Amino acid sequence: MTTNKPKLFIPGPTHVDDEILAAMGEYPIGHRTADFSDLYDSIVTGVQKVLFTTNRIYLCTCSATGLWEAAVRNTVLKRCANFVCGAFSKRWHEVTVSCGIKADPFEVNLGQPITAKLVDKTLSTGKYDAVTVVHNETSTGVMSPLHEIAEVMRRYPDVAFLVDMVSSMSAVEVSIDDLGIDVALASVQKGWSIPPGFSLCSVSELALNRSFNCRNKGYYFDFEVLEKYALRSQTPATPSIPHLYGMQQQLNRIFQEGLDNRFRRHNEMAERVRSWARENFSLFPDEQFCSTTLTCVEKSGDLDIKRFQTRLLEKGYLISSGYGPLKERTFRVSHMGDLQISDIEELLAVMDETVEELRL
Repeated sequence: MTTNKPKLFIPGPTHVDDEILAAMGEYPIGHRTADFSDLYDSIVTGVQKVLFTTNRIYLCTCSATGLWEAAVRNTVLKRCANFVCGAFSKRWHEVTVSCGIKADPFEVNLGQPITAKLVDKTLSTGKYDAVTVVHNETSTGVMSPLHEIAEVMRRYPDVAFLVDMVSSMSAVEVSIDDLGIDVALASVQKGWSIPPGFSLCSVSELALNRSFNCRNKGYYFDFEVLEKYALRSQTPATPSIPHLYGMQQQLNRIFQEGLDNRFRRHNEMAERVRSWARENFSLFPDEQFCSTTLTCVEKSGDLDIKRFQTRLLEKGYLISSGYGPLKERTFRVSHMGDLQISDIEELLAVMDETVEELRL
């Protein structure tokens, strides 16, 4: 399969291998058939292995923004604490409020992570029965310390732990069960390296039981409805069957590579890009909390980021500029999903060449 489109090194959608695109072109099957249930079960089992969980997995035809709504609509009875360390965690707060749920934002400076200390201080008030945390904030390149936060959450067993793993799921080792995450959600166009339009989440017993008491959940994202159909190895509404074929193929590839190798590859790509950023510019986030799947680079000198992007695009490579207030100050390079260290070396060589051209 050939394409004249640029290779994607942006936060999402990420690069998609031909095998995935080919799998998604399979002839569809009826979503109420035994063949569909077999496909569904194979995906659920595979996702559970990737997430190190026995929790139920819901497969949803939507963006992860829909699962932001699902997470808070199904678990918040009293008040939600939304922890904010960038544009997307801030948006989850806005989504929470737009759903008519009482919520408060707890914001840190850009480039800084959400800390266990902040979570503990917030929950010690007794005001909240759910928290939202974005594990990997792609607007700033910050990965918050999920393990440390989980230690704090164990002191508050009645507080639902809701985690956006959109840009870390399948790329970074996270044991859902060990960390006690009640809802872990992601879309497939980032770490999973599948075209956008599909999402999934793991849901704990606490989250499902909480849903029984929540009102005004709507229908599409009601955990009770999703559970009813999941018990039949089905989805409530007609799903994107091409995405399910893509998921099945990707899971086969992941297990063929091996989870440990996959996580190691992402760490190696991250270290390589960070090293390049230090040599040529600087890293924007606190270096202790740099993302494993995306590097946010703070420019130096008079580099024109827009021209830099344009020139790279002309050469067949797409990177992202900074997000929001960081637009003119930073640029972002993704290294997640099916990208290999050879792809990173290729990109960095072209970036070196392009920087020199712009400085002449």
